Amino acid sequence: MTGVNTPEDKAQVVYFSHGGGPLPILGDPGHQGMVDFMLQLPSKLRKPDAILVISAHWEENTATLLGARMPPMFYDYYGFPKESYEITYPAPGSPDLANRILELLHKSNIPAHIDVERGFDHGLFIPLKLMYPQADIPSLQLSLLRGLNPAAHMALGKALHELMQENILVIGSGFSFHNIRAFSWQGISAPDPANDAFQEWLIEVCTGPTPQSEHEQRLIEWERAPSARYCHPSEEHLLPLHVCLGLADKPAQLIFDDPIMGKRAVAFLW
Repeated sequence: MTGVNTPEDKAQVVYFSHGGGPLPILGDPGHQGMVDFMLQLPSKLRKPDAILVISAHWEENTATLLGARMPPMFYDYYGFPKESYEITYPAPGSPDLANRILELLHKSNIPAHIDVERGFDHGLFIPLKLMYPQADIPSLQLSLLRGLNPAAHMALGKALHELMQENILVIGSGFSFHNIRAFSWQGISAPDPANDAFQEWLIEVCTGPTPQSEHEQRLIEWERAPSARYCHPSEEHLLPLHVCLGLADKPAQLIFDDPIMGKRAVAFLW
């Protein structure tokens, strides 16, 4: 899978679906395909010096970076069993990388600041606990922008393109299908042509041979895609993909295509 990186690129960029709250860690059968994928993914990647996560679960008025040296846990879900609130992921933060990213955003005239108090939300600690359970890689998060403007998130990614020269892993942690009412909480998959149509559209947009500018424009205009608003009544779980595609500036490779909670979801690697 690492063959999609061009020789000058050191960074690896992934967009994937992080599942329903803490359920992947709790052994939920509807997440088994996702868990297997997460467990195997690090063996197909170079070990990064740091991990940057763009989480669907953090929105701010301006782009905000997590800057704590040892970020606490932020359990941003509710109604789950007691053990859900005992999960730990004691990875160090990366204040130096946060400052470099801040400079890149400012250079592109994107307002940004660092939050030294916020902790890791489950968009980071659930997948990374599966991928890198040793919690030994410095990690930080970048927020989405309140208002959820697709073009603004594409611009956010493009402003960070210089990060492709660093041995870091950038993760867009969202969900390529995120209609809460349509999920099967029992993990039962049933035919869903509307779900399939949108996932096929995403695959075409992210992996196709058309010019990068066309990929970007189509993703910015994602609401025109088939079944767009059925798959994303709200777009916060899709927008990490915009940041990833803008940052990587090249076609992706499809690395996951499987049901999660009964609905087809996809993941990409650049």
